[in-house]
Amino acid sequence: MMSTLLLAAAVAIPNGFMLYEKAAAKKDDNPEHSWEVTRRTSAKLVVNPCDRATLARSGREAARTLIYTAVPDYSKSEQVILYTSKATAKKAMRDLRSAVRSCGTRNYRYSGKKVKLGDESLAVTGQAYSRGKPAIGGERGIVTRRANALVIYTVGGEWGPPATADFRMQLKDSRKMLGKICEIAAC
Repeated sequence: MMSTLLLAAAVAIPNGFMLYEKAAAKKDDNPEHSWEVTRRTSAKLVVNPCDRATLARSGREAARTLIYTAVPDYSKSEQVILYTSKATAKKAMRDLRSAVRSCGTRNYRYSGKKVKLGDESLAVTGQAYSRGKPAIGGERGIVTRRANALVIYTVGGEWGPPATADFRMQLKDSRKMLGKICEIAAC
């Protein structure tokens, strides 16, 4: 019994580990601003082109998700997921890349570009389109795998046409988290 409890504690994401955790804990009386914080391993992947609840869920052993929403048009999220093995984390990345290629509509498209970060990383652009041209609205996310962990940062809002600069904050946060992810991942 005691060894089971120790093992469960070893794979948990500790309090204070996430970058946005302090901001999420602050009381804000503005009803247009909210934080959603969960430790559910069944939480939906925050970069999810097909909007499937099961995308990259298989093999999770710990997760932490923080989502900030400012009505009506801004959001950001942080998600760290620990998988049972490096192989299951690699499969999660493969499944995500497949979803980026196959999902989307004529009016909302996804694209992915490799980024040199961690063991493998993908910059995902979700973009609204009107009459075949980029419209206002979209999301930008960086999904990185290091060993058996996925680290994800997103920003959504009233973007114009996709640009490399759209990923500045997510890259900065990803690098910061990758500097400490081996404290809890099997690196």
